[in-house]
Amino acid sequence: MTTEHYKDPKLKIFSLSSNRPLAEKIAAEVGVELGIVSSTQFSDGEIKINIDESIRGAHVYIIQSTSFPVNDHLMELLIMIDALKRASAKTINVVIPYYGYARQDRKAQSREPITSKLVANMITDAGADRVLALDFHAPQIQGFFDIPVDHLLGAPLLANYFLDNEMLQNDIVVVSPDHGGVTRARKLAEFIHAPIAIIDKRRPKANVAEVMNIIGDVKGKKAILIDDMIDTAGTITLAAQALQDAGATAVYACCTHAVLSGPAIERLENSIIQEVIVTDSIQLPEEKMSPKIVQVSVSQLIAEAIKRIHENRSVSPLFQEKFTIID
Repeated sequence: MTTEHYKDPKLKIFSLSSNRPLAEKIAAEVGVELGIVSSTQFSDGEIKINIDESIRGAHVYIIQSTSFPVNDHLMELLIMIDALKRASAKTINVVIPYYGYARQDRKAQSREPITSKLVANMITDAGADRVLALDFHAPQIQGFFDIPVDHLLGAPLLANYFLDNEMLQNDIVVVSPDHGGVTRARKLAEFIHAPIAIIDKRRPKANVAEVMNIIGDVKGKKAILIDDMIDTAGTITLAAQALQDAGATAVYACCTHAVLSGPAIERLENSIIQEVIVTDSIQLPEEKMSPKIVQVSVSQLIAEAIKRIHENRSVSPLFQEKFTIID
């Protein structure tokens, strides 16, 4: 970890409640102390923010994943932005390792909201000047913001883990669990020099189990499933079984965001998946730390992005370089 102090005292990093361990790593990598802020609740659940140091004229970066409990963490972020604006911060930069409400990014059926656009509007209207995010559920979410957005990718970090694992350097195939994730799978495959396959899911009729057809050759290969998030782990475990049935010798899974809600841990532990590689974009409680889960930290990647943004340098080299720490 970086121990040198960052040269500009006007760069300040604050952590809210969602993922303080990640924020501490990011601050250490940048070379600053985390800003002093307290977040409490009134008896009725209303959130109260106190910033306990001067931030007048400062360039402030707030670290906050809008993960479970999503509504509390989102509201806390909005209140913090308002507090910073009223305390005369020069710029307010919102760092969102995991962006909640991202799955509703279009109207898939009649009378549905587009909540990812709504949340983007709320963050912008609250007073944010810039957003730094990691692996949106859909890339078009960048366009939902009317402020600059730097969108980092988790694929290089995940690729680095597989490149460092000698057991996974031959006879591998990267698999997308659906058609929507093909671009993500192709990016990982480029990094680790592997072919790709796609799982085509079809439901013949209502209340009939999905049939999974595999496009591509997986027989006799180690398969690596990749997705942006694993929530209840239903899709990823069914896909893993389909790959084994098609002749894959071993199945690994990876994702940027380990949501892992409901029966996810039980499903992963009972599945044929050998390892699940995730990032620390979402803080995992002790009960979700399965022996199958390997965490790769995004702290160096985000810290480098913060420094480049603050120094008006290009962020695009981060899409190729690989910054990783394995906890």
